[in-house]
Amino acid sequence: MYGIGIRRVATAMVTASAATLLMTACQPGGSPAGAGSSPSGAPVKPAASTSTSGSASPSTPSTPGASATSGSPAHTTTPSTGAKACGLPDLKASMYQAAVRPDGTGTGAAIVEFTNVSGKACTVQGYPTVAGAGNGSPEKNRPLKVTTTGGASTVKVAAGGKAWTKLTFVQVQGEADGYCKSGATPASYPTLVVGVPGAGAHQVALTDGVIAECDDKVTVTALSAAKPS
Repeated sequence: MYGIGIRRVATAMVTASAATLLMTACQPGGSPAGAGSSPSGAPVKPAASTSTSGSASPSTPSTPGASATSGSPAHTTTPSTGAKACGLPDLKASMYQAAVRPDGTGTGAAIVEFTNVSGKACTVQGYPTVAGAGNGSPEKNRPLKVTTTGGASTVKVAAGGKAWTKLTFVQVQGEADGYCKSGATPASYPTLVVGVPGAGAHQVALTDGVIAECDDKVTVTALSAAKPS
């Protein structure tokens, strides 16, 4: 009886082993179902999942500062008049005595008129410089001390158009050669050299006399599209 029991136990063990082998052989890839470790006992890394949505790999982050709508970076433009600055040959200067001027016997005040002869619009801006012209030599020009008045802005001068500035001098007093209240000797200049910012120096004579002034001082208005009086 004892021998019979041993044989039954052995038979049962063989049957159980065969069933286990059969279940193992039925798993996909030949690995036991639910196996989480390799034969050495090390964890098995799960396979990378594959997207089935049909989408491409995650998009590459955009480069900082790159434009989303164009191949060039955005930039800021400065508003302009649409015309270039006037150059020396673009302007023709003339000068005449102002209607409104200080009391005295000298020039008192003069208007300098700049006409655009370039054939296209250009711009002027700022306060002119003033010097008494030397006799045939720029080195002999005598700069006058300029005091500016009024606000300066860009003036667009159309082809054939004009811009103006007014020069007001320290007036000569008295008759004949006259005198200066400061005690200085009056000065006279057949022509002046009037410098336009960015547009060169223009030598110009009064249409009705010569410049007579005191102290080599002059008050200058900004270049303007409005004709001064």
